[in-house]
Order: sequence, then structure tokens, then C-alpha cells
Amino acid sequence: MRGRAATLVRSADVGEHYFASRPEAPSRRRTVDLVLPDLHLRLATDSGMFSPDRIDPGTRILLETAPPPPAAGTLLDLGCGYGPIALTLARRSPQAVVWGVDVNRRALDLAEQNATTAGLDNVRFCLADETDPGLRFDAIWSNPPIRIGKKALHDLLLAWLPRLTPGGRAHLVVQKHLGADSLQRWLNDQGFPTERIASRSAYRILAVSARTQEGPTP
Repeated sequence: MRGRAATLVRSADVGEHYFASRPEAPSRRRTVDLVLPDLHLRLATDSGMFSPDRIDPGTRILLETAPPPPAAGTLLDLGCGYGPIALTLARRSPQAVVWGVDVNRRALDLAEQNATTAGLDNVRFCLADETDPGLRFDAIWSNPPIRIGKKALHDLLLAWLPRLTPGGRAHLVVQKHLGADSLQRWLNDQGFPTERIASRSAYRILAVSARTQEGPTP
């Protein structure tokens, strides 16, 4: 599956960042702690991936404010990095199967290590283009890679949001100054009913419902 559904990409103008498949940055391992009211995870991180020195504030706000994930079913963390969202979903919904997808192989290796350390066996990590194209998701959670550029971001969302099951929802966290409000309008224009359900520290939490009609061609 190497078409649009595999689109977790980086723009040509951003240089190597956490969007690289095989980061060239020298490895520098460390750990960060994810402490939420209902769980505590110590996560291994490394250079060449998103937010290696701390849990990103947007990720924390998403995990603290979004509604609980479905208790069962198939869940997706889109752009999982080293796994804070996916592992939280797996801990909160032990009867669900959680998938974490990314393009960064170094991050995926650490996400698998972090799952093993946390004793979570209901979570799977893989490259975006290695997922079964027939797989559908009852929920998608994401701190999406806004800095890949608007077109790449739109392609990414148009690849994965149609894979929501009927009645499924996605929860996205986006900073206001990085285009949260315009993204909300664009998603509605594409036929994905989208509402802002929370706003905190300049971050918006957007709840996106499965498409109700075919949206315009991007």
C-alpha cells in the first residue's frame, strides 16, 4: 500500500526532522515520564524523533482532555513517534487493539520497546505503508505533524480519516497559531463533521466524525 493511504511524509523544504525514515542524527538515548491522573509511563526516547526531551504539551493536552477511547475495537495513533498516545490508549482500553503508525523507524523501534517495558501486549507498531489496507479504525488519535506542510498534512488526513468505521471519531490536537481553526473548516469542507471540543494553552482539540458524504477532490 504505497499510494495516498501510506502518506506519512515530510516536505522537501523541512530538511531532516522526525519525518525521516532513518534519521541520521547521532543516537542519544534518554527517558521521559508521562504522568496522567490514571497512569504513569516511563518512555525511552532518542534523537531524530519528535519531542525526545519531554512529552509534547499538545500530546499531554490531548491525553488529558479528549473523551475516553472506545473500550474495545481497533484504535489508531497516527504519527505515533515513540508511543505516548498509543500506549495510553492501550492502557486505557485493554480490550482494544491499538495500532501506532509512523515513518520513523527509530521511533517505531523505541515504541515497541516501550510497550514491552509497560507490559502492554494489545498494541502494534509498524510503518505507515505496512498496514493492511482493509483495516478500519473505531477511533483515531493524533498529534499530527503540522510542520510537514499544508498539502502533505491534507494528503495524510485524506489517506487515514476515510478509514474510520461508521460512527468512529478522530481526535486531533493542533495549535491555534499553526492553523487549528482553518484545519477545522477544511475538514468540514471535505465532508468530515468537525467540532472543537476543548481549547487550552493555545491548543485546540478537534473531534472529527466519519465522513457523511464524499468531499471535494483536494
